[in-house]
Amino acid sequence: MPRASVEDLAAARRVLVYGVTGAGKSTAALALGERLGLPVHLADDEIGWLPGWQMRTVEEQRAIAARVAAGEDWVLDTAYGSFRDVVVPRAQVVLALDYPRWLSLARLVRRTAVRWATRTPVCNGNVEDLRQILSGDSILRWHFRSYPRKTAQIRAWEQAEDGVPVLVVHRPRELERVLEEVRPAGPR
Repeated sequence: MPRASVEDLAAARRVLVYGVTGAGKSTAALALGERLGLPVHLADDEIGWLPGWQMRTVEEQRAIAARVAAGEDWVLDTAYGSFRDVVVPRAQVVLALDYPRWLSLARLVRRTAVRWATRTPVCNGNVEDLRQILSGDSILRWHFRSYPRKTAQIRAWEQAEDGVPVLVVHRPRELERVLEEVRPAGPR
C-alpha cells in the first residue's frame, strides 16, 4: 500500500484502524472518529462477540462487516481475518498501530487486570473473569498467537506498491501527534 500522510487521514471518510492486540485500536478509533466527525464501529461489539462469550459465525461477521463497509463514513477499530477482505478495499486509509510486543502486552495485561477487578462489561456485556483470562481463548494468549500475523500484515501493506494508503505509527506518542495534527478536510 502506498504510504499515507496525516493529510490523507484527515481527508478520509472511511478509516480502518489496525494493529496488534492491546495496542489501543478501539481508543484510537474513538478519538479519530470524534476528531473527524465520523461514526465509529467497534468490531468486538458490533461484529465479533455475542453475550456469553459466543463468537458470531463467520457468515454473520462478514454480513455485518459488509454493511459497515458499504457506508460512506466510518472508522472501524479492526478487521478480523474472517472479514478483512470485505473491509480493506472500502477503506480510504489504514491507520496501523505497530507497537512493540512488550508495550502492547503490558497495556493488555493492565487493561485485563482492571477489567477483571472492576468487572467492567466488554464485548456485548461479557465480563472478563479469572476462568476466561486463563482459558485457551484468553485475550492474553490471543496476543501471543496473533502478534506475528498482525505485524506481518502491517509489513506487507507497507511494502505493497498499490492498494489502500497506510499510515503506520510505532509508539503511542506518535499516535498522539497524528491525532493532534488531524484536521477535518471540510464539511462531512
